Amino acid sequence: MLGVATPTSIARYAERVEVDGFTGLAVVDSQNLSGDPYVALALAARATSRLQLATGVTNPYTRHPAVTAAAIASVQAVSDGRAVLGIGRGDSALAHLGLAPAPVAVFETYLRRLQAYLRGDEVAFDDTGEVASVDALGLGEQPAASRVAWIAGGPKVPVDVAATGPRVIQLAAAVADRVTFAVGADAERLEWAIATARTAAGARPDLRLGAYVNVAVHPDVAIARRLVAGSTSTLARFNVMHGHAVGPFDTESAARLGELGRRYDMTRHTEPGSPQADALAPAFVDRYAVVGPPDAVTERLQELAALGIERFVLMGAARAPGLEAEGRVARQLLVDEVLPVLTA
Repeated sequence: MLGVATPTSIARYAERVEVDGFTGLAVVDSQNLSGDPYVALALAARATSRLQLATGVTNPYTRHPAVTAAAIASVQAVSDGRAVLGIGRGDSALAHLGLAPAPVAVFETYLRRLQAYLRGDEVAFDDTGEVASVDALGLGEQPAASRVAWIAGGPKVPVDVAATGPRVIQLAAAVADRVTFAVGADAERLEWAIATARTAAGARPDLRLGAYVNVAVHPDVAIARRLVAGSTSTLARFNVMHGHAVGPFDTESAARLGELGRRYDMTRHTEPGSPQADALAPAFVDRYAVVGPPDAVTERLQELAALGIERFVLMGAARAPGLEAEGRVARQLLVDEVLPVLTA
């Protein structure tokens, strides 16, 4: 389940997620919109005993890779090995700093350095040109390379890349431990993403595949669509981030995505009732998200799992104005009727 890194309530939320039967909790990393994810995950670790605890997701800009490695390794230590480092090119965290997502080449360099730090390896100094070299201090002795020394010896934190376009999917398959696709719940698109990852992975049998999926369980499909419209608009925009739809899309869906991208209001990120949420046609939501009664949602998720997806990161029903009671119903139906079947 995806959640917000709210420092004052994350421990209670994590307890509830574990009791409800989820296998993991991922918290967003968007410094202008939520609290610090590593503080939140450490608090969640103390309140739970079995949940996997992940960033969902961090980015290659707001922290040096050594800092990111040290932060998630700290969560790994306090959780007895339950941490996962989810990372992507960046979205709202960078937009609220006036920046676009990191270029793929920059992302690759960061990922490779991050993996080295997490293994406890030495990493060559990165000369950015913004700050003088330590050589300028004239020290008697100084580090010759960078290494997070205290990480060595424990189980390595797995790196999970959130991927949408073919270049990032290929990079993740080559460098990361896991890939979690952000391509929606359309079977054709997931088949394309899985094939792209497996081709790039080559002989790697250990690459693990997941998917971010917008889910709302409700007997009234129209209400389910409204509950998930905000989060669906956010996930869908990743597929048209730079103005053109990536991967297989029919003409109508590509047109819808283009409109969503043009209308996207980052000041109302993930919100129901936002211009981008209102741009989603019912047929698009039905295909891109998973909505409807429990049996239909369960069957759809099982079909996606059968493609080779081993885990879902669920972006659930949002707190839509005027639909608070319906949102509670949606969550309870997910917990009572869908999760037991999937986890079994």
